[in-house]
Amino acid sequence: MDAIDALISRRSAIRLVDPAPSGQALEQILTAAARAPDHGKLRPWRFILIRGDDRKRLGAVFADAMLEQDPDAPEPLVEKRRQAPLRAPLIVTVAAKVDHTHPKIPAIEQIVAAGCAAQNIMVAAGALGFGCMWKTGAPAYDPAVKQALGLAETDEIVGFLYLGTEPTEPPQVRRPEAAEFATEWTAQAAGS
Repeated sequence: MDAIDALISRRSAIRLVDPAPSGQALEQILTAAARAPDHGKLRPWRFILIRGDDRKRLGAVFADAMLEQDPDAPEPLVEKRRQAPLRAPLIVTVAAKVDHTHPKIPAIEQIVAAGCAAQNIMVAAGALGFGCMWKTGAPAYDPAVKQALGLAETDEIVGFLYLGTEPTEPPQVRRPEAAEFATEWTAQAAGS
């Protein structure tokens, strides 16, 4: 698959099962991620791989964090949060190791660079025949979840990327056209 086809056909998976990318395929996916644009060559991205029973442990972290924020959270919601990491055989948590004191590169650019790395993971996974879904939600912003994953409070989780194989052919959905989002700016149009 060429690069344009990989980008244009990129989409989020609905359901994922084994096998997940491993070996050379996983190495290629993570190498593609590390080629993301990066102002200042800070390489702010971190990739935390979670699989097997560690997904259950992550689910417990998610549930505990929810109960810490809301001790009265309904049990069905707590259980849904606990089961979330089991929706795919591999999770790649993409985080930005943010240097808030950098004299030249603002935090937003470091976070966006990690977001670009996450996008590269999705595109590379699709190009290699794997499915991927990008999730965030409350766990991505919870200090207890960050701590459990070995991240600093100042780091930012940009996404939990769930990877595996789609068990069925995905449904066709309407894809946006470039004209829906692109406009051309001219000085004349701006009244200059």
